[in-house]
Amino acid sequence: MTLRQLSARARVSLGYISEIERGHKEASSELLASLCSALDLPLSRLLGEVTDSVAAHERRTAQVASLPAVPARTGEPVPSAA
Repeated sequence: MTLRQLSARARVSLGYISEIERGHKEASSELLASLCSALDLPLSRLLGEVTDSVAAHERRTAQVASLPAVPARTGEPVPSAA
């Protein structure tokens, strides 16, 4: 399906879809539902995939946050903990 066809099926302007794609606009829940309907994609599936993606990002972020701090490289020896 072309973007033009999606626009017609979802009854959303082509320009508005392009703005969303470029990150200049945010999609409302009504718009997402309309786009999903036009694509024969259940909204719950789309939201489930987004949820999984966000959860994976949060896990990665939590893992990085729990790593010990690494001293900056200054050329000076790092004092030992002993």
